[in-house]
Amino acid sequence: SALYVLPPGFVESSCRSRIFWMKLNKLLLQGKFFQLEINDPYAGPVLLDEKLASRCGYVLSEDVWGNPVFRASVLGCHVVNEADELFSLTVNVKVSSFSSMRAAVTYTYPMYCSYSSWASREIVCEENYMEVSVKTDVPAVSNDYTVAWMSALPETQNVAYQLWQLMFVSPSGRKRITVSDATKLGYSFNNTLSRVYLRAPYHSNESDTSMVSGVNMNMVTSTSMYRQRWLLLLIDTTVSCPVDGISFTDTALTWTVPSVIPTLVVQESTFLSKNILMGVDDRVIVNLEEKNYLLEHNETHIRITVPIGAEGGRLKSSISGGVYGVIYSIDLFLEHTWTDAGWQTTKYTVIRSITTPFMPQIPIVINNTLPEERLFNVAFGHFLPDVSLVAIAIGNVPFTLREAQYHGFKIYETPFPNRTKGFILEVSFDDPYVLKEYVNRNETKYTLLVNYTISIGLEMTLYHHSAEVECVIADIELPEAVGYCGEENLYLAIPTFGLHQYWNLYLGNKLLNQHVALTNGYLAATNSTHLILQIPLFAVGVTYEEVFFQKIKARFDVALRKVRTMETLQMFSVSCIFNSSAFIICHPDGTIMVSAQMKTVPAIDMSKTKLRDSSCKPREYNEGHAFFKFHVTTCGTSVRFEGDHIIYENEISYEKETLPGQSTVTITRDPDYRLTVLCYYRAKETLVLGAFASDPATSPSFGSGTMVPRSNIAVYRRIRQALNAVSRVSKDESFTEFYEPNTAILKRPVEPVFLEVELKDENPNAELYLENCWVTRSPDFNSTPRWNITVDG
Repeated sequence: SALYVLPPGFVESSCRSRIFWMKLNKLLLQGKFFQLEINDPYAGPVLLDEKLASRCGYVLSEDVWGNPVFRASVLGCHVVNEADELFSLTVNVKVSSFSSMRAAVTYTYPMYCSYSSWASREIVCEENYMEVSVKTDVPAVSNDYTVAWMSALPETQNVAYQLWQLMFVSPSGRKRITVSDATKLGYSFNNTLSRVYLRAPYHSNESDTSMVSGVNMNMVTSTSMYRQRWLLLLIDTTVSCPVDGISFTDTALTWTVPSVIPTLVVQESTFLSKNILMGVDDRVIVNLEEKNYLLEHNETHIRITVPIGAEGGRLKSSISGGVYGVIYSIDLFLEHTWTDAGWQTTKYTVIRSITTPFMPQIPIVINNTLPEERLFNVAFGHFLPDVSLVAIAIGNVPFTLREAQYHGFKIYETPFPNRTKGFILEVSFDDPYVLKEYVNRNETKYTLLVNYTISIGLEMTLYHHSAEVECVIADIELPEAVGYCGEENLYLAIPTFGLHQYWNLYLGNKLLNQHVALTNGYLAATNSTHLILQIPLFAVGVTYEEVFFQKIKARFDVALRKVRTMETLQMFSVSCIFNSSAFIICHPDGTIMVSAQMKTVPAIDMSKTKLRDSSCKPREYNEGHAFFKFHVTTCGTSVRFEGDHIIYENEISYEKETLPGQSTVTITRDPDYRLTVLCYYRAKETLVLGAFASDPATSPSFGSGTMVPRSNIAVYRRIRQALNAVSRVSKDESFTEFYEPNTAILKRPVEPVFLEVELKDENPNAELYLENCWVTRSPDFNSTPRWNITVDG
């Protein structure tokens, strides 16, 4: 590798207290690999690795923004020390495009630190090592040995002459080793002009962990020993550092450190706290309130509380288990200075990088839709600045942001409080990718299905979030039909808007389509706005409200129903009064009304016309017409079956007047008048009738209750001597599917029940007339309560 001039802004450094701080700019290292070498003034460059770092007082990590950070104690292995006041350290930064570090570029960076305000004892608790330095005047470490020495204490009888040795005290016992052996165990010990220091790794075999005021402390209890002539020097180099004490809530993190550490303060009664400082990175925070930091202390604890997201730290977006959330990181240090009887002054420094656990923050979708503008306005957030929207899908159709803008969607960022942001999406109700559903009477439900794809951080991790936004507005105008009357027809004009899309027309329970219209004899025509229905007076579906002599009041009803739910929204009706001189009307309940017209020469007296049963006379009449009203079971009406029809027949005739005489020959002036009346009914036509309880005091309210059809065998036993008849309950008006016997059938109020009674008889002359039909709660025909279906036919 070759030496190069540092690029501007690549390295920043400072000297905080007794620690070198150096930071590299990650932007200048993108796509590259780097290594650090420590320049030994005697041996040359030494590659920095984890083992060397913890033993020699170095830390290589990253700050919360991902910039590489290097820290070094001024008592580090390769630091040039001038009289314990001026310190220098040179670092080589090697940068290569290859992981093998070939063709590396080397930048040399010297650092200088001035520090003279040493306390009697200084302790540093770094991320990967603990360091204690004690002020004392002792000779430098020497390798010269002499054989003359004297014992002063039993524990030091074997201490070598003019050679430092260490004695560790742990729960497993005492251990005395040389400095060189301690180095092999990961320790570093040396003395400078005026100080002795010991650097120890965390959780070594010689260490112990104990709890102090609720905080776990890792400690190394040691004594450094040195013998020269008549002098035996024993120095307490015990060090203790916290290994936890971090707690989190949803809104803040708290770092707790004991105020008094018993292994470091021999006489607690003499302990006096002098000063407490806190800092972020390498800077002391003076005005804590400005940054919402809280520093509290009492006789047992020092507590630092930092709000999640506070300045100085970093909130970073993250994905865990497919869930979006954030992580907050901050680099803190605490400096506590105290005095006690054992030591004049102790300066205790703890450096801690703190990162919260993953905190889920499910994104929210805010519906700011503007119904009056027919525009979806949807806000999606809250996100940190490291989040970008990269794509959306509307109704499962994917769009890049460029494609979305081209299609007509509007997408833009919007700031939210607490330095967060969101994304606004605007989509028209009329966009083809918006789902539309007709609901209620006159409303449309617009549904926007959107799937967001966001990219998180420099890693560009993708996260997907689906949302569904609905808006219901009354933007559909229900059609209003107009009815009018012709000489022989009824007319309905119905707007065609929404027909077959939102609603359909129904004639009773039948969909009124072109086939039904033609079958029933209607004439249907459409123009650009309306459907015109022409309904002949005597067509199927016409209701005759009142039938008078030579006049008929007729009504035609069409139901407007929803396409999907079949819910009836409203009825379109037209009612007309017609003058009709001759007609026959066959009512579903078996009532027949006939207006007969005289067409004989000479004329006859219409008051003397009659039906087969001569007692059945016209209800009304005049010179040219007679009006009859009778039931199919009266007046001599006959019945016969043809195919799937039942035909009821009667005859209107005239009672002739005869001249008196003895002759057997009948003499009359009256012409013959016979008019055959025929009514056709479908054999399986459904007739809906009301059911009334015969015992109101013990019966439930009309139209409710449970009906249990019994086996046909029971019916057969009851009437076998009279008729071979069976009855069944159909599931609908088609009479194709029937309920099984002994099955409970639950019906809502006024909901029809479809009953079928069938005569099974081989005699072709047998006919079935349903006289009485009723429902009971038990097989006993005479039990109560009783609900009548039909009475007397």
